Amino acid sequence: MKRRTFTLAALSATLVAGGSFLTFRKPGQTSAPLPGAALAQDTGAEPVIRPDFVLGQADAPIEVIEYASYTCPHCATFHTQVFSQLKTNYIDTGKVKFIHREVYFDKFALWAGMVAQCSGEMRYYGVSGMIYDGQADWLGNGDAGAVADNLRKIGAKAGLSKAELDACMNDGALAQSMVATYQKNAEADDIQATPTLIIDGEKHSNMGYDELAAILDAKLAQ
Repeated sequence: MKRRTFTLAALSATLVAGGSFLTFRKPGQTSAPLPGAALAQDTGAEPVIRPDFVLGQADAPIEVIEYASYTCPHCATFHTQVFSQLKTNYIDTGKVKFIHREVYFDKFALWAGMVAQCSGEMRYYGVSGMIYDGQADWLGNGDAGAVADNLRKIGAKAGLSKAELDACMNDGALAQSMVATYQKNAEADDIQATPTLIIDGEKHSNMGYDELAAILDAKLAQ
């Protein structure tokens, strides 16, 4: 996947493309704004850089950072075929500290990230996994209203209330903070594709589990 870097203004325009407000309706409900209407309103404040959510022991000997997009098929494959084994064999055993950093190449990836981040640190990786596992289902045919509705269902399954989801998906300051954090980190690590791994400061392209395990084992043996 080629790199596409959005400025906050450009991303705001993308989110609200086609009108001032994007809305969806559920049976028996009035229209509710999708993420984007709030982002389009510039708060005027400097966006807050969000901290990483760390999975595993903080003092693990190896740090693995994954840059990934929730709408990237290769990232979903990495999650289902590589991450599960990485977690069992290296993260849960205290050998690797893992950090997932979200990349926003499109509005749907940002919306998915908002649901994951609003779930909180304790539930973040569980919700992130649900998003990757069900990527094809919640993306569907790309209809914005259906995508937002599907993401809300994932959030509800994770335990978020309707009020929490409404607040989350219309939080312009949160969206701006997430985009600013993505830009800062991705530019610092020169991220040009997803998924990209940063292993103890060294950048690696997408790889299978066996190749990743070989790299980790070599570091552990040093």
